[in-house]
Amino acid sequence: MILKASQRGGAKQLGLHLLKTAENEHVEIHDVRGFMTDDVVGALREAEAVSKGSKCRQFLFSVSLNPPETESVRIETFEQAIAAIEEKHGLTDQPRVVVFHEKEGRRHCHAVWSRIDAETMTAKPLPFFKSKLMEVSKQLYLEHGWQMPKGLANAKDRDPHNFTLAEWQQAKRIERHAGGLKADIQEAWAISDSRNSFSYALEERGLFLARGDRRGHVAVTFEGEVISVPRAIGKKSKDITERLGKPKELKSVSENLGREADFRCAVYQRQLCDCV
Repeated sequence: MILKASQRGGAKQLGLHLLKTAENEHVEIHDVRGFMTDDVVGALREAEAVSKGSKCRQFLFSVSLNPPETESVRIETFEQAIAAIEEKHGLTDQPRVVVFHEKEGRRHCHAVWSRIDAETMTAKPLPFFKSKLMEVSKQLYLEHGWQMPKGLANAKDRDPHNFTLAEWQQAKRIERHAGGLKADIQEAWAISDSRNSFSYALEERGLFLARGDRRGHVAVTFEGEVISVPRAIGKKSKDITERLGKPKELKSVSENLGREADFRCAVYQRQLCDCV
């Protein structure tokens, strides 16, 4: 799901916005934790009052959680996402408010935390919170098999040309990404909708789509490591064939192993483009 956040003040304005029914068919107060009141506006005003003992002006951390439009997401999934956000940002046990909005049968969520640590009267630091939220968001898309927005998957994070080929090979020899390869294939699947787009997404991650010895779809590293696509993304072979076509239409593993030179050339060309 898409996660958007901001550090802010304006407790009363935010509280009234969360309870606004003009733009939503249904508003549900799901959780008010760590405050003396169960009222949303009152709770956020309480967070504002506590913040007066500190120098923090942006004493709230507000996050909106928007699931894919085509998916019906259970409340438990939102709760898991909120827990992951808390853990990633060091906000576990901080006072918070969680409100659900529903419009045209589609549910989304707002979670707001007080950043003020009542024991130290200092604000919880939130360095790189946008990057951390993106990590949580990606994981949610992968775990639930949702179609990932192309803008969310940043291929440069995993593109082999961001480090030397020798370093890439070394990382593989020490089994640094036994899970990393799987994640690469999952991301490529999540941002693609055809054989061509999946193949291109794999190649951006240093992998080639091929026909395995058992006539199945496999991803091949240029060193020759073979990974079953269905096994990597947790789907049945017939689901893979529905999107990618029959494996017999692909080159074999041995034919793809001859593409190392092509891969090195592609990496070199991308490096040139980055320098322009």
